[in-house]
Amino acid sequence: MTQQNVIPSKTKSGINRDLTVAQKPPAAPGGYIPIPRRRVLKNLEINGGQRINAWVDSMRASSPTHAKSNPSLAEEHSSWILRHPSALDMFEQIMDASRGKQIVMFLDYDGTLSPIVDDPDRAFMSDSMRKTVRKLARCFPTAIVTGRCRDKVYNFVRLAELYYAGSHGMDIQGPTRDSKYSNKEKGEPVLFQPASEFVPMIDEVYNRLVEKMKSIPGAIVENNKFCASVHFRCVEEKKWSELAQEVRSVLKEYPKLRLNQGRKVLEIRPSIKWDKGKALEFLLESLGFANCNDVFPVYIGDDKTDEDAFKKLRDRGQGFGILVSKFPKVTTASYSLQEPSEASDGFPSTFGGVETSFPSTPSTLPCVNE
Repeated sequence: MTQQNVIPSKTKSGINRDLTVAQKPPAAPGGYIPIPRRRVLKNLEINGGQRINAWVDSMRASSPTHAKSNPSLAEEHSSWILRHPSALDMFEQIMDASRGKQIVMFLDYDGTLSPIVDDPDRAFMSDSMRKTVRKLARCFPTAIVTGRCRDKVYNFVRLAELYYAGSHGMDIQGPTRDSKYSNKEKGEPVLFQPASEFVPMIDEVYNRLVEKMKSIPGAIVENNKFCASVHFRCVEEKKWSELAQEVRSVLKEYPKLRLNQGRKVLEIRPSIKWDKGKALEFLLESLGFANCNDVFPVYIGDDKTDEDAFKKLRDRGQGFGILVSKFPKVTTASYSLQEPSEASDGFPSTFGGVETSFPSTPSTLPCVNE
């Protein structure tokens, strides 16, 4: 029997659901990305076979079933490391760049704070990682930015002093416990949901995907409130084409939704101009750092969806991104880490030891308008 990972849409009790924003958010999502329905249906039906083959090729490229083995691999990795050196090896240079600035930490969850596992319902973070994140939150504003449902990740992390941006930043919640970095102007945590109108549609798509995936052993469907995810980590590669075909058959009925891809996961989400990079920008503005030169954002992530945040930092010319990956990937991150354990035992915990070099709260930081 196919395992189905059903995640309740209801919020954790005690969390305010009103769309209360402590400060004016950045530019609104801007509506749908224009995708004419006629063109979508034409591409899906007339060129359906080609599109499915392209999907499967992309699934293989982003989700290899085994490590490549060829004589040039070591040379390729060495070249990649020169362009994206280890954040641990470069820590002194990083600290010099951040000296006198307010660090803000942004952390992906799966593959960054927790290992990648076969069952997404069991992606638990270690106690040592939780201690590291708690230590970070005491030193700097810290946010979890994830494709998962916000409530689900909150239950994994269990730290009320953090910011949580679930569903790729489409569901943002501020600290529910007093924090020196939270904005208490209105007495309520920041909450921003730019795609709230899509919730009924995502629920409908999720239910349809659950039915479709019953014929594909190992497929897991997850409802992440503002997006629906189909995990194929436990699906035999020979069934990937069938899985992609079933996902396509659902997606073609919803022209206001689009397909995104991660590590052995296909995600259907709203076609609005919002992603992890936009979420990072929104959180910086909510913290009062929108037009501040003396802020140093750090984003650590492992997947393709984190590239939007890496690119945002590069465009801002502030801080840097760190990619967690054992293998070379095309990325706009500046630095790299090999695996989540390095994120726990090395880099961030070292950051936590320099809190006295920085202002104790954002309000004491002199901002220079750009």
